[in-house]
Amino acid sequence: MALYRVLVVDDSAFMRKIVSDLIVSDEQFEVVATAANGVAAIEAVVKHKPDAVTMDLEMPEMNGLEALERIMNEKPLPVIMLSGISEENTRDTIKALHRGAFDFIRKPAIDGSVDINQVGEQLLDKLRIAVLVSRAQSKPKPEKKTAVPKPADRKRSEGRLVIKQDSSSTTAADNESKQTNTSKNAESTVQRKKAATESHTGLSGTIAKSAGELETSKSAGSAERNPLLPVKGDKRRGSPIFDSVVLIGTSTGGPRALHEVICALPADFNAPVLVVQHMPPNFTRSLAQRLDAFSSVRVTEAVQGERVISGTVYVAPGGVHMELAKDRNGYYINLTDDELRSGHRPSVDVLFESAVTCGDLRRHAVLMTGMGSDGAKGMKLLRDSGAVTTIAEAEETCVVYGMPRAAVENGSATDIVPLPRISSFLVQAVARRSNE
Repeated sequence: MALYRVLVVDDSAFMRKIVSDLIVSDEQFEVVATAANGVAAIEAVVKHKPDAVTMDLEMPEMNGLEALERIMNEKPLPVIMLSGISEENTRDTIKALHRGAFDFIRKPAIDGSVDINQVGEQLLDKLRIAVLVSRAQSKPKPEKKTAVPKPADRKRSEGRLVIKQDSSSTTAADNESKQTNTSKNAESTVQRKKAATESHTGLSGTIAKSAGELETSKSAGSAERNPLLPVKGDKRRGSPIFDSVVLIGTSTGGPRALHEVICALPADFNAPVLVVQHMPPNFTRSLAQRLDAFSSVRVTEAVQGERVISGTVYVAPGGVHMELAKDRNGYYINLTDDELRSGHRPSVDVLFESAVTCGDLRRHAVLMTGMGSDGAKGMKLLRDSGAVTTIAEAEETCVVYGMPRAAVENGSATDIVPLPRISSFLVQAVARRSNE
């Protein structure tokens, strides 16, 4: 019996055959059914109870976005979107990720422009991780016991702060989608929403601190604005003079996490923010446009050579590395097509490492949900070079607890913070002065 049962949804019979063949090329997978539109997909989910779904976007009767929302509301399970590269497709893919899709891949091309075998490998990898994550989350949670930390644990946790999530916190992603996911490894039983009612202990020996202590003042804070509503009106222009910079890296689950953090920043946020989200070309532009529509700060896809100013978020374009560089006129964006790092371009490690020499700035680095370990080495270098803040997203709010885990395990994370608290943490950290 196959380990992974998949439903394939596409209005093209030819594409259903291609995707199905890619899936069953691995004997661990089985295609239990196919569907030609969203209505049939919902019926097939109820009838066949698949472990995961591949979902096309453009279909008659009910499109992929509409079907995804129905599935997430009625019978949540992992959905991998299949996207074309048109502007409408990339925009709808970003919407799908905000509404609960686990991940996406580029739709296989019949003209040979995309390596079909590579697409198949990516699809199988993402389906496998999605199912393992879902199964881990659905396992009964063992009753927590208070463990006495061993001496080694105490030493490892020195200087690291674990922030308790406020019971009243609700993420923007939760409001858009009912789906919850967990960690990279099936063995790791993630308690994403359980943190709303109990402390997150993270590492043995660390001290949970009330989230109330991280609340910012109304003048500096932003959380009162509803991040689900678009921002209207002109945005203030930032300044090329700043003493802090924020660096963020994320991957699987990142678009929703970025929406939660970026869209809660205040209009007067006095630092630039540089973001690496693992995505192919074109999709990062749609991501930046969506974040900009819902944010008080300006969000843009980074352009080679542009000057970095405060109150602006720069998203690394898919397919190139982004670095923070400096000349006699100040800081600017440097984009390169150097070799992949940890299998990625853009790479979080490349961004973080570029800021190691920027010692005149108060540097704040954040690693959020994502597979693998990209960013952990760079964060360690940043911390060793005097970075003020190095944050790993807490396990219970990660879609996939891979990149943050790597930062915790290599000792580079000074703070472990649940997703709903990262924005206010950054606002307060940037507001502090170097001599405080």
